[in-house]
Amino acid sequence: MPTVEDILSQLREFSTPEGKSGMQRFGIDTTHAFGVSIPVLRGIAKKIKKDHALALALWGTGIHEARILASMIDDPTEVTVAQINAWVKDFNSWDLCDQVCGNLFDRTPFAVTKAKEFSRRTGEFIKRAGFVLMAEYAVHCKAAEDGVFLSFLPLIEKEAYDERNFVKKAVNWALRQIGKRNPRLCDEAIRTANRILKQDSKAARWVAQNALQELKVRKWK
Repeated sequence: MPTVEDILSQLREFSTPEGKSGMQRFGIDTTHAFGVSIPVLRGIAKKIKKDHALALALWGTGIHEARILASMIDDPTEVTVAQINAWVKDFNSWDLCDQVCGNLFDRTPFAVTKAKEFSRRTGEFIKRAGFVLMAEYAVHCKAAEDGVFLSFLPLIEKEAYDERNFVKKAVNWALRQIGKRNPRLCDEAIRTANRILKQDSKAARWVAQNALQELKVRKWK
């Protein structure tokens, strides 16, 4: 089994100036990044498989790609609420937020509770995490009942006013993914979007209009 140092050495080998500058162009904090692509990280993760202890150690390095890799190799059955709360405080870019939520957090037993909790928070990336969790849960949890997603819609409606780019895009993402699950949820998502459209907020109108463009076309495929 590779050690943390083994993995960091691999990441350094795959590091490129072009990769790092590309991250910067997309608004990613590269203060502690090497510039390693997601496909490369997935290749490393595939060889490691699942290792909770190693994931915790990789997160502790503070290296951007090591933290994304940690989310790929961690075992969701071993993740605790305390771990989720600690990791989410370290989110400093949209890609780290999205990778951790979509690779790991949405597969834990705490996904729904944390989605609701984080969506009410004020910190930009913690709040984003709430809505990313809703979106990723809608994509990955095929067995989830409609009631779970119906309970998300009032939170989406309530927070659609947030002007921050990384938040409003996540709110929109959650609304669209919920609406794409089935005809019933599509109808409810459209109703929610129409109510959001009436809010006195530029961000809310964008969230609603963008979602309606996709959901009305989809209805139902």
